Amino acid sequence: MSEYKFIKWFEELGKKDVPLVGGKGANLGELTNAGIPVPPGFCVTAEAYKYFVSNVKVSKEDIRRAVGEKGVLAEVLANAPDEPRTLQDWIMDIVERTNVDDSRELMDNTELIRKLILAMPMPKEIADEVLDAYHKLSQRFNKDAVYVAVRSSATAEDLPEASFAGQQETYLDVYGDEDLLENVRKCWASLWTARATFYRAKQGFDHRKVYLSAVVQKMVNSETSGVMFTANPVTNNRNEIMINAAWGLGEAVVSGAVSPDEYIVEKGTWKIKEKYIAKKEVMVVRNPETGKGTVFVKVADFLGPEYVEKQVLTEEQIIEVAKMGAKIEEHYQYPQDIEWAYDADDGKLYIVQSRPITTLKEAPAEGEELEETEEMEVILKGLGASPGVGAGKVVIVLDINDIDKVKEGDVLVTTMTNPDMVPAMKRASAIVTDEGGRTCHAAIVGRELGIPTIVGTKEATKKLKDGMLITVDGTRGVVYKGIVKSLVKKEKEEKAEGKVVVAGAPLVTATEVKVNVSMPEVAERAAATGADGVGLLRAEHMILGIGAHPIKFIKEGKEEELVNKLVEGIRKVVEAFYPRRVWYRTLDAPTNEFRELPGGEDEPVERNPMLGWRGIRRGLDQPELLKAEFKAIKRLVDEGYDNIGVMLPLVSHPWQIRKAKEIALEVGLVPHKDVEWGVMIETPASALIIEDLIKEGIDFISFGTNDLTQYTLAIDRDNERVFKHYDEKHPAVLKLIENVIKACKKHGVETSICGQAGSDPKMVKLLVRLGIDSVSANPDAVELVRKTVAREEAKIRLEAARKALFE
Repeated sequence: MSEYKFIKWFEELGKKDVPLVGGKGANLGELTNAGIPVPPGFCVTAEAYKYFVSNVKVSKEDIRRAVGEKGVLAEVLANAPDEPRTLQDWIMDIVERTNVDDSRELMDNTELIRKLILAMPMPKEIADEVLDAYHKLSQRFNKDAVYVAVRSSATAEDLPEASFAGQQETYLDVYGDEDLLENVRKCWASLWTARATFYRAKQGFDHRKVYLSAVVQKMVNSETSGVMFTANPVTNNRNEIMINAAWGLGEAVVSGAVSPDEYIVEKGTWKIKEKYIAKKEVMVVRNPETGKGTVFVKVADFLGPEYVEKQVLTEEQIIEVAKMGAKIEEHYQYPQDIEWAYDADDGKLYIVQSRPITTLKEAPAEGEELEETEEMEVILKGLGASPGVGAGKVVIVLDINDIDKVKEGDVLVTTMTNPDMVPAMKRASAIVTDEGGRTCHAAIVGRELGIPTIVGTKEATKKLKDGMLITVDGTRGVVYKGIVKSLVKKEKEEKAEGKVVVAGAPLVTATEVKVNVSMPEVAERAAATGADGVGLLRAEHMILGIGAHPIKFIKEGKEEELVNKLVEGIRKVVEAFYPRRVWYRTLDAPTNEFRELPGGEDEPVERNPMLGWRGIRRGLDQPELLKAEFKAIKRLVDEGYDNIGVMLPLVSHPWQIRKAKEIALEVGLVPHKDVEWGVMIETPASALIIEDLIKEGIDFISFGTNDLTQYTLAIDRDNERVFKHYDEKHPAVLKLIENVIKACKKHGVETSICGQAGSDPKMVKLLVRLGIDSVSANPDAVELVRKTVAREEAKIRLEAARKALFE
């Protein structure tokens, strides 16, 4: 019997213990006792999680202190009793008010649950046992502390055999007491990721009866690692073993961040039937700076350029891994999905996880393979990862915030999927990725959901364009142009035929239709929409994406590095659109976004950051930051890019324009000569003093309707209680826009709009009639906006002709 209440060593566990430690923990115990080389460890049982959520009492004040009362919490707090309640009760209140099919709501609400769990201390009785077991594990290796992996292992009370593999988190290279306790709580919190909550809801599991065990396992210092399937999951051939291998830790293979080598081995004969040697650009290693956690590094830099296309495993190692897989399958009497690693310290093979393959299907009948016809034009190839055929409209997702763009029946195309994309993946008719192997996240989820999937194409996000109609053959790993009727089932074919668009001559409009760009990575895709330019290039993603507070870079003498990052990002956009104009908006990130960055500890805490230190206000208070942006623009101008405009955000007074110009001149950037100079009209102040702003010298203005509406109507657009009153077509907002357009027309200043309203056809119609010079829409709305503009301009011409005719 165990000496602990909340801890079980692997040696004490077997497959019967799934209800106590989940499938992952039970399998590690089973493997250990079967003589398989498993790194030693223990499980913090599901009983510990149950004890935590059932015994930790939380008051309303605790909630407000820990996570505030924004969003759903306002409703939860308003309806909850005054006396303290268990953590479980608060969690269920939030879950029961969550629509899991609304991706944004699901992500926001599950984030609140995770924050709440992480804000609560681990009960001492649990913490004492965890640390005692950790110290004993370390003593096995004659050390005070060892590196461990902390893995989540969930289980359902009513359905102990249920598999939740891949739904929760794993934390690698955890070291020391505090680090361990923190990561066990992170595992508990990961029971409430958006993907895990969505999965349980769709599978019909009772959230109240799903628990989580944290597996603590000695870390393998992986030289090479990967995943193997003891039956080929693509062809369903149970006589073949598929092995994926990459350098470093296996996280890169499982997540799909790297396209791994792939080896197919025949059972019994141990003949290596196929070898695919991939180009392995990145690998995951222990963070060399902190000694904790993991980081991605370039293979060429870490190991040497020759390792990028070098075979990961030797022939002997391939066969050793395959034989170990067969041994594990024989023990379980069922094909297995196994994670393995070779330890750099002792050169030995270790098994770190095994679970049943849940996606095997019956092999297709003889002669069932579909014939190719003249209509089947191959436009892309990759690795067939989930069998079947899917067809539909391409939707390219390069940011998690764009997953709502994927509608039912679309083809999801992305660099690589991650677990937060599962809601969108479920809606897709097929999935295509740039990276990944047949054991990556996209492949496994695609097979589990029965969605045809192709991975490792390398260029899907470049070759395929938003709105394209394609057919995806997940068995062969081939993408065909258009809807290939012979490959699509009748009911899907009928839907696909309804989506076919016959392209006509490109529309030419007097009102320019531009596009908003947030990330340089999407420049080519945005340019492919045929937009007349970029009406808004945001600086935030480029600056916040450098990995640290920009002021920290400058203070540490790294201004040159910051400027180079900006030059690199902006160049991608101005080059993709050249000679079409690109209007770059200087930094406009509120303090709460900056605070999350390394070096952001000194950011002020503001009650309402949207009304706070942002836009040109910050730029003039921290001129060194604005100067860095202007230096980047100046370099691009010197390179010959004469299609750049500079746009100042949140301007409310002429002196702000004057001061910004002085800073630009200090770095040699001449407004109106080197670059066009403009301002955002986002406040009633700027709209009401537009004549004064024009006198200060501007070439263009652009309406930021999101803020203009917010400030005009005194409505916090992030406040769900008042959002119903948020109306960009409110008479007051339209009156301000109309007056600004009239003043600009009078003085020859160009007008545009780049707020969300620019993608709304109803608003676009009004703006065209008010005489706006251009409209800047989101990339997916450019085509619709252009048609709307063309139609409205035609109506205006027709109305004028009729008026002249009848007068």
